[in-house]
Amino acid sequence: MNNQKQFGVWMDTQRAVIVGKEQPEAESISILASVTGDKAAPNSSEKTAHNQEKSLQAKFFKEIATHLQNATYIHVTGTGQVQEQFLHYLADTPQFKNTRTDESTNNKMSEDKLVAFMTDKLN
Repeated sequence: MNNQKQFGVWMDTQRAVIVGKEQPEAESISILASVTGDKAAPNSSEKTAHNQEKSLQAKFFKEIATHLQNATYIHVTGTGQVQEQFLHYLADTPQFKNTRTDESTNNKMSEDKLVAFMTDKLN
């Protein structure tokens, strides 16, 4: 698995941190990007608010996916259920059809702890 494109993603509903190797042959894993999602504006219509929330989530997931090009393995961790929703998004996206994915649940952690955690998962 050493020369494959492997990534780790820690995420909650508003923020995602992507870690991996800058190049597949690189020795160490580092933070590649941080993505922040937009918050939905308050709305009196429940249907409109729900649609806006879904639209913003899709935009958030798409932005994360731009950092995972040619991935062969992705480990997603974080709080709540958003990582499960993201894995469903990846499964429904043709470019990630053959990508192996894995998930776990974790509280927010420092960048150093995240890199150490993902180093164990990706090696």
